[in-house]
Amino acid sequence: MEKSKGKTKSKTREYVESLIIAAIIAFFVRSFFLQAFRIPSSSMEPTLLIGDHLLVNRLSYVMKIPFTDKVIFNLGDPKKGDVIIFRYPVDPDKDFIKRVIATEGDTIAIKDKVIYINGKKTEDKWGHYSATVILPEHINPRDNFGPFKVPGNSYFVMGDNRDRSLDSRYWGVVSKDHLVGRALILYFSWNVKPDNILGYIRWLRIGNLIR
Repeated sequence: MEKSKGKTKSKTREYVESLIIAAIIAFFVRSFFLQAFRIPSSSMEPTLLIGDHLLVNRLSYVMKIPFTDKVIFNLGDPKKGDVIIFRYPVDPDKDFIKRVIATEGDTIAIKDKVIYINGKKTEDKWGHYSATVILPEHINPRDNFGPFKVPGNSYFVMGDNRDRSLDSRYWGVVSKDHLVGRALILYFSWNVKPDNILGYIRWLRIGNLIR
């Protein structure tokens, strides 16, 4: 009987130790390496859809002290075209996802939906436009903006769904301290339609790299 009790305690201890180790590993992975993120809005369509779940590489640009925005190491800089996750400058408790359009020192201007970087028209291969009406800048900066020079250690970002995105045109640039990481890969995608309460899995999107 004593041996049986000892074996039971030993198994319980092993189980608890395994859980603690798993929790520690998960903490370090979540804090320094990877983070899961769910797409809640249509601002990045058609690249990313509502219900997409993706992994974020937290070591793409900076390493931070866990649960803070204190940068320990600078590991690189976002490049034009990178899809990044960052702390929303208006409310840092929220994470946003957008695409980098201009970087430190660039001068960006938007004229009738056309993007110019340093005076040159850009090939906007990611931009999706649905609105046909052109809005003047004094009414709304959606279609006409700038020119604006991006300050140091900052990034001008926009959603791929240009006409339905709240981004740098409205609230300014993203500072390097607010970077979380680069969007890496879709690991799950769930589609919910108004006429289909249960929704369904978008199997063909799972495993797609985010570009």
